[in-house]
Amino acid sequence: MPEQSAGSRPTLEAVAARAGVSRATASRVVNGGAGVRQPLVDKVRRAVDDLGYVPNHAARSLVTRRNGAVAVIIAEPDFRIFSDPFFEQQLRGISRELTAHDSQLVLLWVEGPGDYDRIARYLGGGHVDGALAFSLHNDDELPAVIRRVKLPTVFGGRPGWSGTDSERAVPYVDCDNRGGARQAVHHLVGLGRERIAHIAGPRDQTSALDRIDGYRDVLLDADPGLIAQGAFTVESGALAMTELLERRPELDAVFAANDLMAAGALRVLRERGRRVPEDVALVGFDDVLSLAESADPPLTTVRQDIEGMGRLMVRLLMRVLSEDGGPESGAPASVIMPTELVRRASA
Repeated sequence: MPEQSAGSRPTLEAVAARAGVSRATASRVVNGGAGVRQPLVDKVRRAVDDLGYVPNHAARSLVTRRNGAVAVIIAEPDFRIFSDPFFEQQLRGISRELTAHDSQLVLLWVEGPGDYDRIARYLGGGHVDGALAFSLHNDDELPAVIRRVKLPTVFGGRPGWSGTDSERAVPYVDCDNRGGARQAVHHLVGLGRERIAHIAGPRDQTSALDRIDGYRDVLLDADPGLIAQGAFTVESGALAMTELLERRPELDAVFAANDLMAAGALRVLRERGRRVPEDVALVGFDDVLSLAESADPPLTTVRQDIEGMGRLMVRLLMRVLSEDGGPESGAPASVIMPTELVRRASA
């Protein structure tokens, strides 16, 4: 058996010798190759543990044709990413699932139009195996960039762009935004509320459009004056609530399209002396626990499994990248995850 000098880095040859297999067999096991019998796999793995062997990334890439990295692209500026707990929860799910697949997360975000060339160069440079992209807007250039570099991708949220059948077939993970909105409004109607307002999200994002459609599904003759525009931020929720109270001071309920805007609405209602839920019942969307549970009163909201959606995006991407689920086999089906109304004290 080759001697391993003190302090030297273990070699693949030493692993092979310790396991009693050829170097080629050891390489296949260490680098994720197939065709090795399980008893030999176990021997090589024990030898790796005993020696503290760390695989050479470049050699592994030659065998697996993988970089062991996935780009996560968020089509929002950094101040949104780091101030919105929704992104924190989704990134947590993505990171944990990538770790389980022995892959690294590379975070990219879009500050402005000039970033698309930078992102295209990076994605086309062979640095990552695939991409996860979410928080897209309808006029976003990102899908075209991804198609141009032919990078396997899974989207977070139902895409809203038009295109060919193959372009529309790109897999995505979303929640039942429209159904969840219906749950929220049905709940308010069931409480006997008659003047139910809606603080809508950005109209260039499908999640916001689906939620306003769900609101209108229940309130077929909804007063347009009871709908105000927000931007999925606390500040926009506060501004929209102020506008609604000025236009329709008699309102007795509000469905906000996310928890951040609900938090802004709650602040304004308190400042205006409106009791929640006695005077105005309030429901949000997302169930971001750091917001919903700490609100005063705690927020009734529509729960979507944000972390679970992140995990599922990774699993779909790994199917695309695998031999059995690669492009030649067709993209895996998109997934719409269910929502659930979580009742707390605000409604």
